[in-house]
Order: sequence, then C-alpha cells, then structure tokens
Amino acid sequence: MNANEQNQSNDNLEQECEFTAGCDAIKLVITPRITDLGEFSVRRTLPNRQCKTVGPWLFFDHMGPADFPAGGGINVRPHPHINLATVTYLFEGEILHRDSLGSLQSILPGDINLMVAGSGIVHSERERPEINQQPHRLHGLQLWMALPTAFEEIDPAFYHYPSAEIPATQINDVPVRVLIGSAYGVTSPVKTYSETLYLEAELQQGQTLVLPDTEERALYLAKGQLQIKDQQINEFDMVVLTAAHGVTITAVSHCRIALIGGANIGPRFIDWNFVSSRKERIEQAKKDWQDGKFPKVVGDEVEFIPLPKS
Repeated sequence: MNANEQNQSNDNLEQECEFTAGCDAIKLVITPRITDLGEFSVRRTLPNRQCKTVGPWLFFDHMGPADFPAGGGINVRPHPHINLATVTYLFEGEILHRDSLGSLQSILPGDINLMVAGSGIVHSERERPEINQQPHRLHGLQLWMALPTAFEEIDPAFYHYPSAEIPATQINDVPVRVLIGSAYGVTSPVKTYSETLYLEAELQQGQTLVLPDTEERALYLAKGQLQIKDQQINEFDMVVLTAAHGVTITAVSHCRIALIGGANIGPRFIDWNFVSSRKERIEQAKKDWQDGKFPKVVGDEVEFIPLPKS
C-alpha cells in the first residue's frame, strides 16, 4: 500500500514515544499515530524520530480491523515504489494485488506477499467484485523493508507464499509462525536480501515466550496486554528492544504479537512511497513519476495517485 496518499517523509513523524529506563530489555515504547483514511484507520509505528528502522524494516502499519458495507472497502490506485520491498500480511479479509510486472494475486489471511520494488515498480490494491459487493472486513499489517545498497536497483519482482507454505511451530504450547527468516529451529521460504526476522505468535493469558535474539528487533502488540519483566505493554504499542539475551514476554491477556528485526541496514531516506540510500535517487523517481516514465499496472492502466505537493 502507498503511504496513505500522504507525503510521508522523515520530517513528519509524530508518534508518541517513551524511553524506558526501568527495564534493561526495553529501549523505547512507541504509541502509533492513527491516520483516518475515511472508511478505516491505520496505526503507524515506523518510522518515527526516535527509531527510523529496526533491522531492514522502516515502515509498519496496522490496518483495521475495519468493517465495510457492500460497495465500500480498499481501493488504492496505482502508485510507485523504488529501492524497497513491501510485505502484506492479513489477519482477516482479502486484497487484490496488481502490478506493472503483470502480477494478479488475491492476498488471503496467513499468506505472505513480497513485492520487491528494486529499480522501480507500480502496483494497486483493490478488491475482487465478489468481495466488494457484500459486507466484509479487513485486518492486517503492511510493512516496508529497505534493500541493501547492493540490491537497491535490482530488477523488480513479485513473490507470493500461500499460508500453507509458512512454517509453524509450538514453543511451550505457544503457536508461532516464522513468516520471514529463521527462529526456533525453523526457516521461512520467503526470500530475503539481508538478515531479516518477522514472526507472529498468539499467547493465552499467563503463557510465556522467550523471544529470539537478533541484532535489532521490535515487538508489536496487535492484540491484548503483556509484560516484559515489570513493564506492562499495552495493545497497539511497539516495543523496541535492546540487545539483552533471553527476553521473555508474559501474556496478561490473550495476545497476538508480531516480532520484526534483523541486521542494521544503515540510513535511508523516505519521501512519499520512495525509499533509497541516496536523496538524488528519490528526486529522480519523483520526476519520473510526474513525467509518466514508470510502467503501467497491467489491467489497471487508467487511474494513478499523483505525486503529493511538497
């Protein structure tokens, strides 16, 4: 998804953040900024001024849950990306992905949709008529990760991994899915370009889970309340963790978590839907989009989102 048809840059990052000194496992707690998109809202935690990236991850949106009447729903017009990869993961609902490579894919709950922008790609996110014509719900996460500088200008690509291909395990009776990367002795088939981690887990009240170690990591609480040592974490907060080993979370109530992380990717610039290690590359992409030099989305060639005014 695009940056909600707004000009998203490193100079416009207004989430509330709290630095925590009481727990040596916690570096920062981020309360997301809520963006109203008319028919539904998005909670955005990354990026913000205190924490622009976690490993390769530099954008994290929690969308919904949103209930749509017949005729309403997701209708994101074609828009471009460069030098990044996007990940769409749904808890409920369905999104129809189209892109300038000719990809046409329905994204269902539990699937991983990985779109590698590389040198440049254009995509749209809409709904199948069968979905749009009846009341329906949408709930999920959308993330962007920066590509390492050596891969920023690779050819664009699209990868779809059905839910059944994503490895699942149980750790002390806690169900865990390793969506990207390796943890708990299992490895996801999802393609990576640097050390990357993305997993989800559901904990019942009183259950505990020791989080896997990686260079950088953050935990997002999509549902419920939990504790890390004596620090309570509230629903929708993102906890940026330190390098402490053996961090254990305890569920205060039924919880759903997402853990993201990996190796530090280095600084990146963000302007609207463009990400790069080079400011001049973003300026070129903006001009190319204005001049109509990006390829069209196959099957969705008419509409597009204009470049926002600075």
